[in-house]
Amino acid sequence: MRSANVRKAVFAGSWYPSSAAECEREIAGFLAEGKNLNPPGRELVGGIVPHAGWYFSGSIACNVIHYLKGQDTTDVVVIFGMHLHADSPCYIMPDGAWETPFGEIPVEETLANEIAQKFSFTLETPERFTQDNTVELQLPFIKYFFKDAKIVAIGVPPHKNSLEIGRAVVEISKRLGLRVKVIGSTDLTHYGANYGFVSKGSGEQAVDWVRNENDRRVIDAMLALEPEKIITEARSSQNACCAGAAATAIETAKHLGADRADELAYTTSYDKSPGDSFVGYVGIVL
Repeated sequence: MRSANVRKAVFAGSWYPSSAAECEREIAGFLAEGKNLNPPGRELVGGIVPHAGWYFSGSIACNVIHYLKGQDTTDVVVIFGMHLHADSPCYIMPDGAWETPFGEIPVEETLANEIAQKFSFTLETPERFTQDNTVELQLPFIKYFFKDAKIVAIGVPPHKNSLEIGRAVVEISKRLGLRVKVIGSTDLTHYGANYGFVSKGSGEQAVDWVRNENDRRVIDAMLALEPEKIITEARSSQNACCAGAAATAIETAKHLGADRADELAYTTSYDKSPGDSFVGYVGIVL
């Protein structure tokens, strides 16, 4: 039975399974696929994940979050996301909990409220919120691998001012004695007529351009730990739909001690379902 003050899952049963048993079966399959990956042999503080339906990009997101768990106890997972423009407001839900098939994830309310007081936010509640897949698609993974952790989810636009929020998250969490991991949720190039982006034609030549040129530029900025370059690159090349989330997560990770990034996996929706419209996905650990 769902308790009061819980933000209901919107995409369960469509973009990912609605039951714990089905989610666990999917996760087992994703982890089996992840055995072929080569995670770095160090403690990780953050990651970049995609947020399409689990069929398309769940394996990448699952394995990034799995490797992010590591050996240390984590008190709170801070996740940056939302599809926003440079002039959009920031968003946060400072109180309550999030519904997942594995149970509720409570908000780390002390941290969330301090952040909300320090910056200008559109405040969401469990009853009034923007439907958003960028955060929700990660929640079952977070609950599964970080069973006792709380969460702070923040929507940040692709603007350099968003990076201040990441720095503040680290400063406040350290003062509160909270052990934090950070996630940035973004897909990459949305190419084809469905997205109004057809500058390189269609077919294999377009797929090759997205894979080897357009997506690669923003991935390289992520791997170089250059948050402002991620934002400017995404604006000029349309190769990240949530550049603010990726950039702010990387800025946060740097202040948590990350000094390098590793690409765990890359794919496109074309690999699962070939067509003239497709999306790129990357998984990065920090």
